[in-house]
Amino acid sequence: MKALSIKKEKKEMNTSLIWLGRIVILIIGLALVGAIYESLAEAADAKAYPPPGQLVDVGGHRLHINCTGTGSPTVIIEAGLGDWSTGWAWVQPEVAKTTQVCTYDRAGYGWSDPGPLPRNAEQFAKELHTLLHEANIPGPYVLVGHSLGGLTMRVFTGMYPSEVAGVVLIDSMSPRQFEQSSANPVTQSDPQSHPFVIYPVLARVGLVRLLARPLELVPNLPPEAEKAYLAGMSHPTYLQTYFGDESRGLPESEKQAEAVKSFGDLPLIVLTAELNPIPGWPEWQTELLQLSSNSQHLFAKSGHTIEIDKPDAVVTAILKMVELVRQSTQK
Repeated sequence: MKALSIKKEKKEMNTSLIWLGRIVILIIGLALVGAIYESLAEAADAKAYPPPGQLVDVGGHRLHINCTGTGSPTVIIEAGLGDWSTGWAWVQPEVAKTTQVCTYDRAGYGWSDPGPLPRNAEQFAKELHTLLHEANIPGPYVLVGHSLGGLTMRVFTGMYPSEVAGVVLIDSMSPRQFEQSSANPVTQSDPQSHPFVIYPVLARVGLVRLLARPLELVPNLPPEAEKAYLAGMSHPTYLQTYFGDESRGLPESEKQAEAVKSFGDLPLIVLTAELNPIPGWPEWQTELLQLSSNSQHLFAKSGHTIEIDKPDAVVTAILKMVELVRQSTQK
């Protein structure tokens, strides 16, 4: 009886191993098919959605910048975490009717190459400054920063004050919101170390591309912009930059922005999303007004992505700043 029992156990174990092997083979096979699908899709994207602007070398890697319209001052738009130039498809054409406006892609997003670590506000500001210089886009500029982009434009203003004519902060991040986690910050102590993130792996086998629309991850943009956005957000490099490198650099970005205490009397407009659910957000937005003695507060009945939910409010804020700058130069 004991021999029969052992024989039965071995048989069951062999059966389990066979099924496990089949499952492993199936997973590997599906991953291989997905990788081939994603590779072909990325090649098709490159042909279907060429960069609308120009690629400019900023010192070892290229950044994409797209300038439209004519006139002065030039508006420079800095997108938030995980966003890039395509996300401003509702706003840029409207601003371009009045003055020159430039959107660009931070390293690793859109059409830009990946960039060196660390990925934080100071690095973004330096690369943007080099980009504007190499692309022959003279200042002074009206800087527009959304969310994380607000930290970058705050740092840029502190580093290059003579090149800034005005600042518009669109539901900008505030250093205050990081205080709760400051006791155990995540830092990029090793500038050569990219943290492992699972999302680029999922993108490499095509899962992000397949699930983005069903999960409603693609924002409401003009049809062609939506397609280009889906192509961009499906790329593994984008997901590594978003969830790995830039997210990991947030504590450093916060500290760098906090070090810029004042813009003096530089014109400042703070546009706040009234429907942003983050606790403390209204107070933090009000505190941003203290950066300048010449500031004003505007509001939009919108969630955090005002440039997509209520683009008219963003256009109004930007053009108001453009008019303020023009009036000051005529005096």
